[in-house]
Amino acid sequence: MPTKDVSIARYFADLPDPRVDRTKKHLLADILVIALCAVVCGADSWEEVEAFGEAKEDRLRQHLPRPNGIPSHDTFGRVFARLDPRKFGECVGGWMAGACEAAGLRHVAIDGKAVRSAPGNTFSGCLHLVGAWAAENRLILGQRAVADGSHEIAAIPELLKVLELKGALVTLDAAGCQKEIARQVRAGGGDHLLAVKGNQPALHDAVRAVFDRACEAEFAGVAHDGHESVEDAHGRHEERYVTVTYSPEGLPPEWPGVAAVVLVGREREVGGENASTAHYYVTSLRATAAELGRLIRRHWAVENELHWCLDVAFREDANKTAGHAGANLGLVRRVAASLLKQDPGRGSIKRKRLTAALDEDYLAQVLHGFTAD
Repeated sequence: MPTKDVSIARYFADLPDPRVDRTKKHLLADILVIALCAVVCGADSWEEVEAFGEAKEDRLRQHLPRPNGIPSHDTFGRVFARLDPRKFGECVGGWMAGACEAAGLRHVAIDGKAVRSAPGNTFSGCLHLVGAWAAENRLILGQRAVADGSHEIAAIPELLKVLELKGALVTLDAAGCQKEIARQVRAGGGDHLLAVKGNQPALHDAVRAVFDRACEAEFAGVAHDGHESVEDAHGRHEERYVTVTYSPEGLPPEWPGVAAVVLVGREREVGGENASTAHYYVTSLRATAAELGRLIRRHWAVENELHWCLDVAFREDANKTAGHAGANLGLVRRVAASLLKQDPGRGSIKRKRLTAALDEDYLAQVLHGFTAD
C-alpha cells in the first residue's frame, strides 16, 4: 500500500476522538484506516477487522504510526460505539463530495435501509440507515441513522443539512414527499423530484386531476411532453409511457414551486401475465419527459447498486452490530462499496473484496483511485 493511499486519514483529521487521554493507546486515524481497509478486503465483524490488521501488520507498519501495534477487536468495537455518527458522517461526506466530479446535473437519490439483524427501537424495529447516493457517480454522500422512536421522515432533513445541494437534483420515494423537505431542497439551491402516493392524499388527488383534465381536453392548450420506451429482457416485455405537464394548476397551495407533474405508466408482460401501473411525481425541475423518465429510473440505483450490494456482498442484513457502532460500521461498509464500485475492473463486488485481501497492490489501486489531492 503506497503511502499516498493511506492519506485518506487526513479526511478524519477534524473528527473528535471520543476517548479520554489515558485510553488513547492507538491513534484514532489508525483505527479508522485499518477498519476501512479490512472491510474493503472482506471483514464483516470487529474480530475479522482485528484479524486483517494482524495479517497485514508488516505492511501497515510502513505507512501507519501504530505506536502500540494492532488494536484488539474490543478496541475497534468500543471506539466505533462512542464515535459520533453525525461527525463521522460529515467527514465522510466531505471526502466523497470532494471526490465527486460530476459535470452538470448531480443526481442525489435518498433512501432508507433496514439492518434486519441489528436491534433498534425505530419504525422498522431495527437499526435503520438513511443514505444519500450519488446515482451517476455511484458513491455515498452521507448517512443518518433513524433515531430511536423515530422515522425516516425525521432523518431526511438532518441528512440534507450536511449535503451540498446547489445544482443537485434530489429524488425521494413517497416517504420523503413532504412539503418541508421540498422547501429545504429548494432553499439549498437544488431541485427535487418526489414520488406522490396515498400518504399525501390531497396532493395525490390534485396531481391525478391535472392529468384527468388534460386528457379530457386531449392536451389542447396544455404545455406537456411525452416519451415512450419498450424493453424486452429476461422473459419480460415492458412498455413505459412518461407524460409531463408543465406549470400545473390546482395543486394544494402549500406546495409552491412545482414546475411540472409526471405520470409514468407501465405495462408489463411476464410469463403470459399482464399488469399495468401508474405512478405520479412532482418536481421543481423543468425537463423533458425523456430526461425525467431517466431520472426516475436512476433513483432506484440506490436499491439496485447499493442496498442489494450491501446485503449480498457485505451481508449487512445479517450483521447484529447496533447503536452508534452499527451506524458507523454501516457507513464504513458504504464507503467500501463506493471505493470498490469506482474501480473499473470487471467482476462482482464480492470478488473484488477477495482480490483486495489477496493482492495488496490491488487494494492500493482501489484506495489510490479514490483519493485525490
